[in-house]
Amino acid sequence: MSSQKSFSIEVFPPKTPEAISELRKTRAQLAELSPRYFSITFGAGGSTQQGTHNIALEIQNEGYEAAPHITCIGSTREKVRERLNEYRSCGIRHIVALRGDLPSSYGVLGEFHYANELVEFIRAETGDWFRIDVAAYPEMHPQAKSMNDDINNFVRKVEAGADVAVTQYFYNASAYFRFMENVQAAGVSIPVIAGIMPITNYTQLARFSDMCGAEIPRWIRLRLESYGNDLASIRAFGLDVVTELCEQLLEGGAPGLHFYSLNRAAATREIWKRLRLHERQERPVPVLDRELAGV
Repeated sequence: MSSQKSFSIEVFPPKTPEAISELRKTRAQLAELSPRYFSITFGAGGSTQQGTHNIALEIQNEGYEAAPHITCIGSTREKVRERLNEYRSCGIRHIVALRGDLPSSYGVLGEFHYANELVEFIRAETGDWFRIDVAAYPEMHPQAKSMNDDINNFVRKVEAGADVAVTQYFYNASAYFRFMENVQAAGVSIPVIAGIMPITNYTQLARFSDMCGAEIPRWIRLRLESYGNDLASIRAFGLDVVTELCEQLLEGGAPGLHFYSLNRAAATREIWKRLRLHERQERPVPVLDRELAGV
């Protein structure tokens, strides 16, 4: 079995022309790391649908693998079918299928209520054309009734046809390993990539974590709080904490890491460098080469 692992990066669609231009610069810096692929988020209720599509095509046209998100919230079968056909026509073969976040002003879920329904539909429509990634929650989805229910929900996504899972970010390596024990006991054998959130801004991180249910361990919270507005110290501490977390995960057998970049390059680049990920990376096959080879 190969010891090579997969390392990838997530970006989100900006809302202004200036931010779009900045993302292009950031993406160029991140592309120097040769990530396995870039995933592109899909805003709550499909609010960034066109932006997700545009950025995915840009990435694909630049010769990198794009993995656009598709969500259930607000979607119909016809809309998803159209989106899938657009991506197929552009040569995109990688999709991240999620339930998605429901905006506070949104009243209708759409024709798909759960991610497993979306995965099943994509498989029925497109066969094996797409690699389908789904989400995993080592610390339990915030809306799940129990850990057991959450594991069962995850199993349903895998049984529907998911190829790979990517986790919500976390800072307790033990949470990931316990999750892996649970899903393997449930018969799941697909790769589960660890989601990684660099720490650069404590206020922002605390807000994100409260919304998505990701735990910030008390010792990390206290240290970050002690720095106040000292952003340099927050960044330095965050780099140390996240690098050590990544080392624990890789040494423990995690098949790869997926970095939530928040459209910034510096922290991801530094962690990548510290971990020497270029030496462990599964070599990405350029899109144009895959097309020539008929892959």
